[in-house]
Amino acid sequence: MAEPRAPSHLISLTDLAPGQVADLLDLSMRLKNRPAKASLSGKTVGLLFFRGSLRTRTSFEAAMTQLGGNTINLSAASDFWELETAEGTIMDGRAPEHVKDAAAVLSCYANALAIRPKPVGASWEVDRRDTEIRLWARHARVPVINMESVLWHPLQALADLMTLRETLGDLRGRKLSFVWTQSPTAASPAAVHSLMLAAVAQGMHVRIAHPAGYELDGDILSQAREAARASGTSVESCSNAQDGVRGTHVVYARSWHALEDYGNPTLAASRRSRASGWTIDDKLMALGDHARLMHAMPVRRNLEVVDAVLDGPRSLVIQQAENRLHSQKAVLQQLIGA
Repeated sequence: MAEPRAPSHLISLTDLAPGQVADLLDLSMRLKNRPAKASLSGKTVGLLFFRGSLRTRTSFEAAMTQLGGNTINLSAASDFWELETAEGTIMDGRAPEHVKDAAAVLSCYANALAIRPKPVGASWEVDRRDTEIRLWARHARVPVINMESVLWHPLQALADLMTLRETLGDLRGRKLSFVWTQSPTAASPAAVHSLMLAAVAQGMHVRIAHPAGYELDGDILSQAREAARASGTSVESCSNAQDGVRGTHVVYARSWHALEDYGNPTLAASRRSRASGWTIDDKLMALGDHARLMHAMPVRRNLEVVDAVLDGPRSLVIQQAENRLHSQKAVLQQLIGA
């Protein structure tokens, strides 16, 4: 008897061949422009949130409903308990169940599992391994979808690519600038990591503007620069927002942790207090080439981006959020469609 085939997972867009990304984008466009069919009737996706969500949870539920399927929503804060992740450990601590057992059991109930893990938050070198999401993928018997880990946010990147394609058409030679913004609740760099690599693969030039100490993950930057050399594009960094935006087609505003201070809130707060003036306003946007604004949300108004830009004709943020629905329908269709 043949061995059962391992399920396909979506942990990072880098796991997919360029042709697969293009196919997902084409399918996303088709699903947006025509009424959804009940192609996933009788299928169920388990959504497991170890930290909060607004757009991701709602768009997943809506996507499955529109495709005729169902979701089971579980929140670590209220619906289940802490899970052990260490292999071979004697489980005499707080966690009463191991991820490998939870993954195996939930695979009996659902056709796919979508996971949003929670970082430990003490060490970037530890958290960047994305141990928890990879454990789920290793032990699940159905496809696992990453709903944002420490290192990757493939679903956001796919929706962002869709938005870029809708807005700019052919992306080759276009310029995308990631601009760090101020926030007392900085996010992980996962969305930036994912879109940066995906944009380079689509032939875009990428620029990253941030204050000193807010460099992205070094290994991911090296991957992006290597991919840029291979594709004839570029990945550049600069230390002020004006240089980052000048001549660009898209400004992607995002606040992310200072990885040097990761796990040390006192040092992180001190560094953040010295990084003033990083707010996207009309004057900054005017330096671009008819630049459009993107932001993965939630966005702190008049701190990260001023109202006039967020609510103005340059803003793509609501279009991005809507496209989460359609691109996730495409992911679900590809992973669990009959």
